[in-house]
Amino acid sequence: MPPGQNQSWVSEFILRGFSSDPTTNRALFSAFLLLFLSSVLGNGLIITLICLDTHLHTPMYFFLCILSLLDMGCVTTTVPQMLVHLLSRSQTISFAGCWLQMCIFGAVGLTECILFVVMAFDRYVAICYPLRYTVILSWGLCTRLSAGTWACGFFFSLIHTFFTMRLPYCGPNMVNHYFCEGPSVRNLACVDTHVIEMVDSVISVFMVVAPLSLILASYICISQAIFKIKSMQARCKAFSTCASHLTVITFFYAPAIYIYMKPNSRYSPERDKQISLFYNVFSALLNPVVYSLRNKNIKGAFLKVMGKSRVIC
Repeated sequence: MPPGQNQSWVSEFILRGFSSDPTTNRALFSAFLLLFLSSVLGNGLIITLICLDTHLHTPMYFFLCILSLLDMGCVTTTVPQMLVHLLSRSQTISFAGCWLQMCIFGAVGLTECILFVVMAFDRYVAICYPLRYTVILSWGLCTRLSAGTWACGFFFSLIHTFFTMRLPYCGPNMVNHYFCEGPSVRNLACVDTHVIEMVDSVISVFMVVAPLSLILASYICISQAIFKIKSMQARCKAFSTCASHLTVITFFYAPAIYIYMKPNSRYSPERDKQISLFYNVFSALLNPVVYSLRNKNIKGAFLKVMGKSRVIC
């Protein structure tokens, strides 16, 4: 828009969602409500079990507890509003609400990116230095690592949100997404967005490429250590503990890389909405399933809690 021309600044956005058909929206509401409740209950159960069972008070389960907390934060930031919009005629979100949603979702997601590196380091120490595991990963170090992941996540999310939301938005205001995701909102800006795209690329290098490189390096060392184990049973157990982590990483990083590291010229709203469901909704649902079904300690803690509740009853 030429300088000096009147601009009508956007005060709210309209989240287009998945469909405008009421029948389809009702079906989507039921499906996403079930996924949301399953994610919250599953992750909440893991947090509860880890807090109640003293046998699970180890660094590995401490980080798993944080992962479950992040997953709950991820779905509660976006899905409840999407559920409301699926049943209501109004699909608006205020500019401040969009700012807040983008910031919190970004902070939780970026924190999770770094947490996966910490969890890979935990597996590296457990397998390569089993006798020194509790010495190396002391509670002081675990607390500092946890605080560091949260601090980095919020710091880079604030940078991303600040640069995105300070762009001039003078219409249209319809976001072709089900929540205020950075690339979708940025597409509505009425100025060139190359600078913010460069900023996002730098953030992606620090928060996606670097963590993935560290995870890969950790698992190369882990694989070398596992192949040196003579006992086949111990080798399978070591691979099993890593398999859960690798499964969760794949479902989280693969769609996130596609969304945030592709050029803006390849932006496809409909495809991006569908893919974002994997690292937003399905990943949060997958984590408790993977870690509970494959983990004997988690299942043991659940049976123990259920046994105590029956005795009390």
